[in-house]
Amino acid sequence: MKLTPAIILRGLALIILVITWAVLAHLGSAGDANRDFSAALATAPIVAIGVMLLWRASNPLWIALGCFAVLALLAWAWPALRQNVPLLYYIQHLGTNLALATLFGRSLFGGGESLVTQFARMAHCGAISGAQARYTRQVTIAWTIFFLSTALVSSGLFWLGQMAAWSIFANLLTVPMVALMFIVEHLCRQRILPPDDRSTIADTIRGYRAAMQHRTDTLANHP
Repeated sequence: MKLTPAIILRGLALIILVITWAVLAHLGSAGDANRDFSAALATAPIVAIGVMLLWRASNPLWIALGCFAVLALLAWAWPALRQNVPLLYYIQHLGTNLALATLFGRSLFGGGESLVTQFARMAHCGAISGAQARYTRQVTIAWTIFFLSTALVSSGLFWLGQMAAWSIFANLLTVPMVALMFIVEHLCRQRILPPDDRSTIADTIRGYRAAMQHRTDTLANHP
């Protein structure tokens, strides 16, 4: 994958967006920001997912009624939402990690390939060695454990009332920990796999994009 100025700019914009989101989420959880703004920021991803699901409906009337119902529910629940901003961010953090743990973990069962193995196969045009298959399955297990552990630590800190520690962990440290996992996995790959079986970061990104595009096409063809 060739790094063009457009790709670099998109990457920088994404990094800035992630950092800004993390800081605003931390301030909102700590009560140092406007409650309405913090509640709106916390509910925005959930609302966006709901709207995207509604958009799949073929009948415009159902889309309009669904959007109206979402807005009505938000208006009704808003007084409670703005009073429980930390809980909103906790639910968002917990839900994200459990969803990712399920995505990786469920691919370990049954007769299919593990998720990271699918990424590797997409990146290498469908041909991977036995060593790659075994290694990528182990990486899938590692990511599943990582997301489950993150959810467990987040829940422990939140429900024990360690709000400052929880906010730092959930809002400020989660993304750096994910980046650290990628770095550690890359270093392990260089030590464990033979040179011909090693994937570059560009290969990993290409495989992920191909796998996600395949999933999107499958969902589009089977509404």
